[in-house]
Amino acid sequence: MQLSELKAYEILKTENLTDIQSTGYILRHKKSGARVAVISNTDENKVFYIGFRTPPEDETGVPHIIEHTVLCGSQKFPVKDPFVELVKGSLNTFLNAMTYPDKTIYPVASCNDKDFQNLVDVYMDAVFNPNIYKHEEIFKQEGWHYELESKDALVTINGVVYNEMKGAYSSPDEILQQEIYRALYPDNTYSKNSGGNPEHIPDLTYEEYLNFHRRYYHPVNSYIYLYGDMDMAEKLDWMDKEYLSRYDRIELDSTIPLQKAFDEKVDVTTKYPISAGESEENKTYLSYNVSVANVLDRKLYQAFDILDYALVSAPGAPLKKALIDAGIGKDISGGFDSGSLQPVFSIVAKNANASEKEQFLEIIQKTLKDLVKNGINREALLAGINSSEFRFREADFGQFPKGLLYGIQCLDSWLFEDMEPFMHLQCLDTFRFLKEQVDTGYFENLIEEYLLNNKHAAIVTIVPEKGLNAKMDQKLEEKLAEYKNSLSDEEIDQLIEDTKHLKEYQEEPSPKEELEKIPMLSREDMRKEILPLSNIEKQISGIKTICHDVATNGIDYLTLMYDVSDIPAEDIPYLGVLKALLGYVDTKTYTYADLANAINIYSGGINCGMGIYPNGEKEATLQVKFEVRIKTLESSLKETMSIVNEILLSSNMNDEKRLYEILAQSKARLQQSLSSAGHSVSSMRALAGFSEYAYYLDATNGITYYETVKDLEEHFDEKKQTLIAKLKQLIDQIFGTERLLISFTGDQAAFEYAEPILKEALQKQPAGKKAHEAARISLARSNEAFTDASQIQYVAKVGNFADHGYHYTGALRILKLILSYDYLWINVRVKGGAYGCMSGFFRSGETYFVSYRDPNLLKTLEIYDGIPKYLREFQADERDMTKYIIGTFSSMDTPLYPEGKGARSMNAYLQNLTEEMLQKDRDEVRNATAEDIRALADMIQSVLQDPSICVIGNEDAIQKEAQLFDKVTSL
Repeated sequence: MQLSELKAYEILKTENLTDIQSTGYILRHKKSGARVAVISNTDENKVFYIGFRTPPEDETGVPHIIEHTVLCGSQKFPVKDPFVELVKGSLNTFLNAMTYPDKTIYPVASCNDKDFQNLVDVYMDAVFNPNIYKHEEIFKQEGWHYELESKDALVTINGVVYNEMKGAYSSPDEILQQEIYRALYPDNTYSKNSGGNPEHIPDLTYEEYLNFHRRYYHPVNSYIYLYGDMDMAEKLDWMDKEYLSRYDRIELDSTIPLQKAFDEKVDVTTKYPISAGESEENKTYLSYNVSVANVLDRKLYQAFDILDYALVSAPGAPLKKALIDAGIGKDISGGFDSGSLQPVFSIVAKNANASEKEQFLEIIQKTLKDLVKNGINREALLAGINSSEFRFREADFGQFPKGLLYGIQCLDSWLFEDMEPFMHLQCLDTFRFLKEQVDTGYFENLIEEYLLNNKHAAIVTIVPEKGLNAKMDQKLEEKLAEYKNSLSDEEIDQLIEDTKHLKEYQEEPSPKEELEKIPMLSREDMRKEILPLSNIEKQISGIKTICHDVATNGIDYLTLMYDVSDIPAEDIPYLGVLKALLGYVDTKTYTYADLANAINIYSGGINCGMGIYPNGEKEATLQVKFEVRIKTLESSLKETMSIVNEILLSSNMNDEKRLYEILAQSKARLQQSLSSAGHSVSSMRALAGFSEYAYYLDATNGITYYETVKDLEEHFDEKKQTLIAKLKQLIDQIFGTERLLISFTGDQAAFEYAEPILKEALQKQPAGKKAHEAARISLARSNEAFTDASQIQYVAKVGNFADHGYHYTGALRILKLILSYDYLWINVRVKGGAYGCMSGFFRSGETYFVSYRDPNLLKTLEIYDGIPKYLREFQADERDMTKYIIGTFSSMDTPLYPEGKGARSMNAYLQNLTEEMLQKDRDEVRNATAEDIRALADMIQSVLQDPSICVIGNEDAIQKEAQLFDKVTSL
């Protein structure tokens, strides 16, 4: 069947999407009014989403709560948590749902046709026929509810979205973002936080929540997207018969009006919380923000992304440099947010002071005027354009299917213009246009019109306040006490009964007949063999080079790996400092600003980082590499390698001013990541007490590294000479070809072309000396807590099963899925109210359990301790085990882009993992039984016998459990 034969739809437009080698179709479902966009091509990683325009009218978080709750059972699939059942039992390559300020989308992706159809069916039924009308418990669990355990207990509030947003409102970056939109768009939907403000989420009633779904979740308000290699007509015909044909088109106005431009700029100041032990100095965020036309201007959509790079984001960009030189802020960032009707261009100074606001604004105005008068650095503009074009052509989004990212980008325009979903996917002509404008004054005119003379602007300042969380907690306690006092004895009894009932509802498993309605594949649908590795050993001038024979469409992926296993333990954090500096300081030929431009003109990126590779055996040696990761077009390899040599051999470590700037910026960014990524930071910190692998991670990217950077920044004058000497010593020691191993991803022809270029470039590097005996790492377990101003916790408990004589097995991959979506999910997330919970098992024995944005602490640790009992009693029939196995294969078989294919093979090479070992893992997963899972109980018991714990989060919650910790430190 062809799309043109579909009677239920009208084809409104067909487009040849040459920039992404696809054909695009815009359709409308005649009966229901549903909008449809199709991108047809040969990509096996198929993507679907259904989205709705969901403009919030308040800050109760109703769009966000609906996003969570429609995936908690539906008419056709009444099981309590079909989302979790799908994660456990499908081959999805993406499965989630997302709430944006103006829309909510429900995307799925899979390479398996049958699996893809199953996912689409479950999601379509979820959004149109959810069980939220039958079970108020769903709203209470995911949104919010009062809890009262007994007559003498305090009333509390719990709920997954409520706790998630308590975490979000602990982040100054998220608070600033919301305040910017509130200031610029006071009269439309963007002034309201669609995720919900914890202060206002409890104002949402069940009926208001249902009414929002009734209003906006109709096909006439929907955006249906299909991408990839499939029979599009068959999919749309099925969609019509099963779902869309049941609805008649209605009149529904969900349009978002344009905010009327301001007559004068607005100036807003608000507060954010810091912990009691923190200083308020240098903690203010200053921002200048302008509204830029609207998102349907395809040239401005790309041009302001380029201006962000050239003015603010690039190292040495003029606005960043002027503000840093004036001592305003420790980290200057820019941003062009094109995901709303009226995009926002921002300039932000973090870790500044409120008293510097006028100077901040004056410097911005003066710098911009100078740029208009004298012109923007053309190399910076070309670098910005080339960088954006490289990313677009490469289309490597890591673990995310590119069809999903294309689909989300479609909504940037489609949400506001029904006939323009593909506007921003056809952008190569725009890049050509922008290159032609570099010397014409075009970009300078944009600065004048939108950044200097634009009155639709907002100066937003957020200032720290000690004890703000405590005040809010106190206010909430008083409000809840007042609420409890207002209740009659009968109402208190009812609340206790409701609390008990909700817990019983959460604990009661879905009936077997409901579970069996969720469609799933069979074990026979799984690929039996692993994907082969490609590690071809070659030599370039005597340097071992591992080639990965992968088609890369003219891009070379190259990693220079220098052995740093012998760097002494006390110097390991300085490897982290070195990776933060290289590429961001002057070299012999380039200023650091010119260096950044050269990198982006000639390559797709040159980045330094640490590569830490645990061996497959517990007692084997760890591989530790300082890595220079390079991606470049074949035609630019010579110039790119010349830049790499500049960075490694002539970086200026004597520029004290620049060193301090980078340390201060690193400290600011680490502070942010320690809070936002507290689950990974806390688990690695706890593991660092008995794992060399985790020790290196913590020392170069975790808490130890942060403490090193903080100390160097705060005592820079007294420590700078020692720092400079240490950096020079490391450079001299590390960057010699005797320590070098090369990873090259590209096909045979690409390597043959690259080999003489690499040979010539590497001859310019000194030989140096091989790494000698590996560093002695002294490990010491400790139970630690780190307090910050957040309202929630990240709770990690870790151990090592190899220390107790147990060996890794593929069944642990299945256990990770079972814990994350059964035991931990039910106890930590569903009943405990945390936003997330994870676990992990390394070949060398390291094991972790960790929660994300968790309102609890001790209770979560006790839940971890219950895992062995759960495993000993674990029961699963053949269907359940098949489901777990399929879900495990989903994470094992994520499709990889060329760079990822090369990295997979290289990781296996460095960890001494053979195809036979990987196949054994796969067979152990494929053939696993419930008995294999029960057999893991003693292994996990051993992990929990002598664990380490690490908690990051709310200072009051941590102090209440201080007896658990050997040490409590303020972040």
